[in-house]
Amino acid sequence: MLPGVSELEELYQEVILDHSRRPRNFGDLADAAVLVHGDNPACGDEIHLGVRFGEGGTLQDIKFTGRGCAISQASASLMTTKLKGKSPAEVTEMLRAFHELVTTDRNDAPKTLGDLRAMQGVRKFPQRVKCAMLPWRAVEQALQQNEGESTVSTEEPEFA
Repeated sequence: MLPGVSELEELYQEVILDHSRRPRNFGDLADAAVLVHGDNPACGDEIHLGVRFGEGGTLQDIKFTGRGCAISQASASLMTTKLKGKSPAEVTEMLRAFHELVTTDRNDAPKTLGDLRAMQGVRKFPQRVKCAMLPWRAVEQALQQNEGESTVSTEEPEFA
């Protein structure tokens, strides 16, 4: 174990590295109802998120492609795994909880976040918060539009 790194932090680092090296739900979603292209000009991260909705607006399927740092790719992988099959309300609540996880010092992240809690260390590096939030901003946009194609950027007003 590295000096000054707890077992939990080490486990979280392993989860992030695993998801960045072997991202889940990576690829094009051929029959996507929504495509959102997201970018973080500050570091060059890009995400292309495809979403297909099911009954009641649930995220029936969600996939991503793109390139970027380990944080953005792991965040997208973890996010897509967690959000598949969720209702719009559940996605919105998870988005709020994840944003809080990476931007505040609270240590009581909801257990519903599961492996997403591995991203909590990002809050120690404010410049990396945008990397972690990029896929979440894309899914937020997908929920708002329900169909078609759009673009989001971390440089938009009110982006955290």
